[in-house]
Amino acid sequence: MDPLLPLIIALPLLASVVLALAPAGLARRIALGFAFAGLALALAAVLRYDTAVGGLQFVFRYDWIPALGAEWYFGADGLGVLLVLLAGLLGPFALWMTPPELPLPRLFFALMSLLQAAALGVFLSLNFVVWFLFWELALIPAFFLIKLWGGDRAGPAAYQFFLYTMTGSIAMLLAFLALFRATGSFDFIDLAEAARAGELMPSLAVGAPVAAGLVFAGVFLGLAVKVPVVPFHTWLPDTYAEAPAGVSMILTGLLSKMGLYGMLRILLPLFPELMQAWMAPLLVLALASILLSALAALAQTDLKRILAYSSINHLGYCLLGLFAVGAAAGPAAGLAAGREAALAGVCFQMFSHGVTAATLFAFVAVIEARSGGLRGLHDFGGLRAAAPMLCGLMGVALFASIGLPGLSGFVGEFLIFKGAFGLVGGWVALALPGLLLTAGFLLRVLLRVFSGPLPERWQAFPDLTRREGLMLFPIVGLMVVLGCFPGLLLRLFHSGFALLP
Repeated sequence: MDPLLPLIIALPLLASVVLALAPAGLARRIALGFAFAGLALALAAVLRYDTAVGGLQFVFRYDWIPALGAEWYFGADGLGVLLVLLAGLLGPFALWMTPPELPLPRLFFALMSLLQAAALGVFLSLNFVVWFLFWELALIPAFFLIKLWGGDRAGPAAYQFFLYTMTGSIAMLLAFLALFRATGSFDFIDLAEAARAGELMPSLAVGAPVAAGLVFAGVFLGLAVKVPVVPFHTWLPDTYAEAPAGVSMILTGLLSKMGLYGMLRILLPLFPELMQAWMAPLLVLALASILLSALAALAQTDLKRILAYSSINHLGYCLLGLFAVGAAAGPAAGLAAGREAALAGVCFQMFSHGVTAATLFAFVAVIEARSGGLRGLHDFGGLRAAAPMLCGLMGVALFASIGLPGLSGFVGEFLIFKGAFGLVGGWVALALPGLLLTAGFLLRVLLRVFSGPLPERWQAFPDLTRREGLMLFPIVGLMVVLGCFPGLLLRLFHSGFALLP
């Protein structure tokens, strides 16, 4: 058994315990030390992953509660390794961009470490009992981080976040209990193999023909709330707007990927027939997530709410590719190239969005700190004259989010549209206006905040400090590197995924 993956999960858990006992004055340094150690382990996983072999690697199995079919079962394919790397990057990034003056610093950094551990557990667990424990564990630190360190409406936002996600989790738990009753297994690998052999659906349908559909709906609801998919998204704008900067970065960068990861790891492998049968309503939800969220972003004037709706919009492209693959599930050789391209695009977009969205929230936090809490679209103007480095780097991040060729956002979106067009071409054509709307609301930020005459009140607006630049320059540079050399990530997917049909 390989101990790498348990160590990757255990490190932030250990950090949360150490931070709870550490002196308050050292909490930030200790948290950053553990976070950079986690990044080192993530890089080790990427370097050790053998793309020539592919499939699950670094497997660790240990029986926990045999009577319930629960075991500590961890493994990572190319997708899992990618998300471990994303978590490793965003952990120190979010902590670094957190203001030094912070109330209750030990508790804040301990909860941030616990939140990262929960996300890593979700990305690496292959047994539903353990997977679900990490899934639910993420709710606790996220709730308190929003409520205790958020804005004026943090309380209602935190409760809304908790209730929405808990409702989805209950639906998913009931669905997996039905799966366990029908199959006697919580093992994702075993369930995927049963689905591939055509045995899972008949087992679920025994005694009730609609049972399989209800199980699928329960799993989908739990994952859709976390992504979130329109119309299960209404908790997100308030939550992202009220959460402190570092928390917003983790919420958009990691927690939204938990839902997409679940769809790739659970929904597609276990329910290929139902993904095909429900193709039309699923694709309608993807289109709604792309188009309606973009229109909502155009109507906003608060920068954090614009970015919140932008997050839904960009994840909608991932849903389009994912549901297109589900619509074409099966061994048809003519669809293999489209499926491969769309899947690679979804995974690349997950990583790229995690980096770009977190970076944009970091820039808004920098602007907000310098302006005394202002973050309205019309509060500024002409800032590029006073803060050229800040505006230049944020402009690169905005263009990466738009999908400008040569930047990371282009690669994922191009592969999604290229692959999905050969699978569900008509639906893809309906999604194309979303690209224009996305460019519209992001260029509006660029125009209103950076361009035009510089108001007198912002003549002395500070540019990036050395501490801020030390983190933001490499992160923005990564968007350029991945846009020019996407093969650095795409090589992880060429060997295929462990569980997909």
